[in-house]
Amino acid sequence: MRIISGQYKSRKIIAPKNLPVRPTTDMAKESLFNIINNNYYFDDISVLDLFAGTGNISYEFASRGTENITCVDQDFGCIKFINQTAEKFEMPINTIKSDVFKYLEKATGNYDIIFADPPYNFPDDQFLKIPELVFANNLLSENGMLIVEHSKHTSLEQATHFSYQKSYGGNVFSFFEIESE
Repeated sequence: MRIISGQYKSRKIIAPKNLPVRPTTDMAKESLFNIINNNYYFDDISVLDLFAGTGNISYEFASRGTENITCVDQDFGCIKFINQTAEKFEMPINTIKSDVFKYLEKATGNYDIIFADPPYNFPDDQFLKIPELVFANNLLSENGMLIVEHSKHTSLEQATHFSYQKSYGGNVFSFFEIESE
């Protein structure tokens, strides 16, 4: 995987083969960050990266100037790898080793962007639980956005606060926002 833009543009990051991950493809990641770039200033936002895996998405935010990034993953190897990479590049990434659903049930905080990339083989009710918990616990800032990555075989359009989705090959990003009054 590589960092697409920002301070660490073109840097390759090689994750250990034994991590239970499926990193977001460069094409999908570039398209996602074009959408985010049109809505936010990277140096002004706070980010929560759920099911962080290799940290691929968090490195991209850090490279573009985001200084408030939290990664949550339950795999010790993933957390260790993210910590090592963040230290190597001096990136402001905080990690939390936790089951994402348990974390969301107890989380307090306010994030401008929450990105979730759960395993594609999750049942639909697990995918739907992510926006349910994020909005029930008011984890998004007023103009915040929840982005859930999933396969084209999963539909999240029926979820509360669903706004729109974008597809890139087999990857789909569903966007959720607080409805303005």
